[in-house]
Amino acid sequence: MSKFKILIFSFFFLFSKTSSSQQKGIDETINEAFLPVSSFWENLVLHEFFGTGIPTIIFLLVGGAAFFTFYFGFINIRGFGLSLKTVMGKYDKLDEERSNNGEVSHFQALATAVSGTVGNGNIAGVAMAIALGGPGATFWMILCGILGMSSKFVECTLGVKYREIGSDGTVYGGPMYYLKKGLSEIGYGKLGKVLGITFAILCIGASFGGGNAAQSNQAAMQLVNSFGMTGGNARTAIGIIMMIVVGVIIIGGIKRIASVTEKVVPFMAGIYVLACLYIIFSNFSYIDDAFGLIFSQAFTPPAAVGGFIGVLIQGFRRGAFSNEAGAGSASIAHSAVITSYPASEGLVALLEPFIDTVVICTMTALVIIIFNGDNTIFTYGNTVGDGTAVMIEGQQLSGAGITSAAFSKYISFSGPFLTLAVVLFALSTMISWSYYGLQSWMYVFGKGKVADLTYKILFLVFIVIGAAGDMSSVWAFSDAMILALVFPNMIGLFFLYPKVKQELSIYIDKIKNKTN
Repeated sequence: MSKFKILIFSFFFLFSKTSSSQQKGIDETINEAFLPVSSFWENLVLHEFFGTGIPTIIFLLVGGAAFFTFYFGFINIRGFGLSLKTVMGKYDKLDEERSNNGEVSHFQALATAVSGTVGNGNIAGVAMAIALGGPGATFWMILCGILGMSSKFVECTLGVKYREIGSDGTVYGGPMYYLKKGLSEIGYGKLGKVLGITFAILCIGASFGGGNAAQSNQAAMQLVNSFGMTGGNARTAIGIIMMIVVGVIIIGGIKRIASVTEKVVPFMAGIYVLACLYIIFSNFSYIDDAFGLIFSQAFTPPAAVGGFIGVLIQGFRRGAFSNEAGAGSASIAHSAVITSYPASEGLVALLEPFIDTVVICTMTALVIIIFNGDNTIFTYGNTVGDGTAVMIEGQQLSGAGITSAAFSKYISFSGPFLTLAVVLFALSTMISWSYYGLQSWMYVFGKGKVADLTYKILFLVFIVIGAAGDMSSVWAFSDAMILALVFPNMIGLFFLYPKVKQELSIYIDKIKNKTN
């Protein structure tokens, strides 16, 4: 029996147990079972920092990103041009003088990592941040993206430096490897082992949550709303279909994943940005007002959104979820790159938060702010239902539904387009995160066919759990899982950043010697 058949049969066996629940419907049954897990984990991870109201994780995330930005001389800005040249292959010939290790090109590694971040956090997450925190949350999202470019540079350089290459050429890399090997190299072997295994376990959970359940949740909700689907089993049925599609792709490993993402991500991201730009410039007179609200309400938000701390938290929380800088997850994909110079991929990786947060999230935010200012449809901070929804023209909408309403106002055919974007972004994010989670799973449980298949079955089950669950519980769990990765990863980065500086010097010197 093929792997794919085993996955399908295992899944349907599991869900046959819940099919008898006709009164509530499978959607509600699954959600009720998942809610306690979500609540517990959110309360555990998002504990506030000494009564400030700001989660400790935000201090660690932003503080670390700011430190790396200053230490590396604003590498996020001065290294931008070099990043573009590297990803376009200008310096690929440097590797001809040394043995090439890896599985994918610079562009494929970037596309795979971007597909893991450019997802429904950019569509639904931004809408949630603005609905809850007002336009000012956009400022903190942008700042999170700019600072996060430096964190991404550090962690992805380390990912390549400390990766392992299997006898068959398969690459194994990511924070669990650089935490263990890098810290051992500087005399903190025991700490490195603990942090490595901690990260791997948390990354498995994050792959089930933010990289999976949150994505399928928004895709299912968008499809249900777009096609007017009713009944207590609708989202579960959609989840099963997505599970089959993702299952077919992830069985092929990183090479198949990369071949899919390098085509889907640039296409969808490009079309989405063009649609946003059309709306923004069609309302040219509102652009200065929108930016005015973003900057003014970043520091003096209206009372409805809960004050300055509330806006800051919403912005950084959604920004961190969107670009994952500091979480270390993307370094797993970047570790598979074909290169002999770790810093080359670190530079490529810093483009990721820029594309994801500074460009795409900002575009989404401007569309929503213009829409709200033009129509006075909803009031920021006045949420209804589970606390993530707002009322728009008598309909309770949340997440991607808010963005969809904004698009529909200005583009008559945007409904099918945005639905397609949400679904494709969700699928691309899920297939990338399946690779992150599998790498972590094999780090904990060992490499082999049984470990591989076990993880993939569990991953596919969470696609349906996310599709069936309520947005509030799924996103609370997903946020907490993504942010939890910051603890072990950032601790390691604070020990290992001098290694990154050495690698950057080696790469820049090599470029200078080659071009002189």
